[in-house]
Amino acid sequence: MSAALKFSIGRAKTKGQMEVSADDLLIGCLYAISRFGAVELGGWVIDLEEFGVDWTVAQPKSEAKLSYSDRVVEILDRAAVLSKLEGAPKIGVDHLLACFAGETGGMMGTLRERYGIDSVHWRAAAARLASAGEVEAAGESVPARDPVPAREYLSPEEAAEFLGVHVQTLRGYIRSGKLPAMRIAGERVIRIRRSSLEALLEPLALEPTA
Repeated sequence: MSAALKFSIGRAKTKGQMEVSADDLLIGCLYAISRFGAVELGGWVIDLEEFGVDWTVAQPKSEAKLSYSDRVVEILDRAAVLSKLEGAPKIGVDHLLACFAGETGGMMGTLRERYGIDSVHWRAAAARLASAGEVEAAGESVPARDPVPAREYLSPEEAAEFLGVHVQTLRGYIRSGKLPAMRIAGERVIRIRRSSLEALLEPLALEPTA
């Protein structure tokens, strides 16, 4: 498990929460690239002490099996899509941070207001993390791209994002039988297996040149 996820889980447990929130995940990501409680990201220097992080003690550890909030699951799934689009073998802190670029509430909203952060410069700063090769986490060198769990079953909206098509196009695939889908028993909720989406993709056959 990545340093970011470890820290976010430990933080959630310390606060007595039953699940990891998006704010916990964001702080975990920043902690993973911080040193001495300070984060240099793009042109901003973010002080984690302002968000209750005590960098002078070991990061919290937990054996608890905490769950992720729905918002965290969405962020993890989006990060998985980003890494796949880039052809990256693993999801990294850079992908996770990029997924926060459009957030306007919670801790990200506070960062926007306090540090004058905007979406495009935040994404550019996250992109530069990958080119750095590695990040520092509590004095420990860890890979910049670190794997996180991805769900096997996706909603139509998530599946459409995965393929890069409109959700109505994806629903058309389901109606025509091109894409297998399932319903949750007794409900109208549709779920699509991730492997079924991958099976839709096929190598591009190049036409011979004259």
